[in-house]
Amino acid sequence: QVQLVESGGGLVQPGGSLRLSCVGSGSTFSTYAVSWYRQAPGKERELVALIGSFFGSTNYADSVKGRFTISRDNSKNTVILQMNSLIPEDAAVYHCSARRGAINAWGQGTPVTVSS
Repeated sequence: QVQLVESGGGLVQPGGSLRLSCVGSGSTFSTYAVSWYRQAPGKERELVALIGSFFGSTNYADSVKGRFTISRDNSKNTVILQMNSLIPEDAAVYHCSARRGAINAWGQGTPVTVSS
């Protein structure tokens, strides 16, 4: 099963940017659809963005459209979540998830704090 490692979280001021990375293991990572989720304290987990496997089609939560961009580089087994114009409501632990058929793998998460 694919293993995922996220990185890139941290503290950023409102209006700032962060670039999250999700690196997957193995030679079949490109066949997985990959999603970014986030969960803030006391809130339900929210799907932020997803990117398909082969054609790389994308979809975003309404709350991040126009500010976040998801992309993938299959040669590096990496999916990127570029987050711009961050607001305090974006603060959460961000997890990536890779899905193919019945397989659904999760990373350990990377925290994002948006505060002045």
